[in-house]
Amino acid sequence: MTLTKKVKIIIIISSIVVATVAIATPTTLYFMKNQDSTPSTNIKLTLLYNAGVMIEVGDVRIYIDPFELPYSDYGSLPADVILITHDHGDHYQESTIDFLITGDTLCVFPEIMTSAIATYDGLGVVPGDSFLFGDINISCFYMYTFAPAGYESSHHPELNFTSYIINIDGFTFFHAGDSGNIPEYTQLNGLINVAFLPLGPGCQTMTGIDVLHAIETIRPAYFTPIHYSVGVDLEFIQNYGTAVENCDCEIIHLAYFESHQFNITTTE
Repeated sequence: MTLTKKVKIIIIISSIVVATVAIATPTTLYFMKNQDSTPSTNIKLTLLYNAGVMIEVGDVRIYIDPFELPYSDYGSLPADVILITHDHGDHYQESTIDFLITGDTLCVFPEIMTSAIATYDGLGVVPGDSFLFGDINISCFYMYTFAPAGYESSHHPELNFTSYIINIDGFTFFHAGDSGNIPEYTQLNGLINVAFLPLGPGCQTMTGIDVLHAIETIRPAYFTPIHYSVGVDLEFIQNYGTAVENCDCEIIHLAYFESHQFNITTTE
């Protein structure tokens, strides 16, 4: 897929459909011109550090929450799209973005991140927005957490932080950012192929049984843990691996900076 300079086309409508689920919020469509686009059946997934993910399909490279990337390894792997879920320092790192971007990189931020949008000539989004990059559809979903009694949520719903659904030829990735196990996950039931869910700890993200409950609700075909400390990933698999498999969900357990290849059948 060869991409030319990005061209904005903004369309506001009353509702959108996220993988056949209607969400009553305005929609922003961001179209990218493309030439010589050919379908690809190979998608390469790389788990980066913390909650970072890199998805490569054809000549398109998408980063989500890139953080603490070694320039020696990633300086030669520029971004076509960078998706940021929220403004916490372990998800939004300017020094990493600065060496990933080119003049044509599309940077996407929650609308509340006005400074970042201005700095990177970015696109501001809220849950319910959707946009196209070539023929790849990216939808913005909810991302927030609950707080223990007496505390404020570190990801308050009113901030409109965003998780992302990336649809590549009908094969869908869902990146939850720092989200908790929120009621809106019922809208994703059976619609996600690969779910990236945080194991915590910290930032009031999901941990342990909450992650399992989210998987039971979303019912993805595959689950890849993100945002885990040393040993937490192995502990989760030991405690809940069988229960996850009972949801007809395969765990793709990756170490940080490890990759996995998906071979999919494209649709016309």
